[in-house]
Amino acid sequence: MPEFPLGPEQEIGPNAIAYTIKKGGHYSIRNSFKTLSTDQIRFSVTFDSTAIYTTKNPANQGDINKLYGLADCNSLHQVNSVRFGWRWYGNRLEVLAYTYKNRARNYAFVGYATLGQPSTCEIRLEDQAYILTMDGRSVTLPRECDGVGQGYRLYPYFGGDEVAPHDITISIQQLL
Repeated sequence: MPEFPLGPEQEIGPNAIAYTIKKGGHYSIRNSFKTLSTDQIRFSVTFDSTAIYTTKNPANQGDINKLYGLADCNSLHQVNSVRFGWRWYGNRLEVLAYTYKNRARNYAFVGYATLGQPSTCEIRLEDQAYILTMDGRSVTLPRECDGVGQGYRLYPYFGGDEVAPHDITISIQQLL
């Protein structure tokens, strides 16, 4: 496995962790495989000024970074999964719903996050649908399976094509 920079996970409060994606890396953590069986995930996220970035290739500025969620339907995350995504776009921090349904990627704009202010996020897994809500605004995207979500947790990740241009820290507090 190739080496890449990894940031520390730091506990910052009850059920709260600050994830750091190091400059030149994609991942905040490695080899943290935690299985899940749930129909809902609720968490609070706070982005700081490190979420402001400019990509080397201007065409990549619209790429969606991954925030938090889970692989689903007892499959790999690039087959079936649900999570929130984010990007610094148009001088604002956009939060998006980001899913895979039978290998097809789907995404939808959810809202804007304010730097330094917590946003409450929720993922509900329903029969054939994911409902993602941030601060009261919801979007629905299609799901491949029914029932309780079965899979593993997905953590912060920077990119698409490019690596983090500087250290990026995202604070997440698990609420459920």
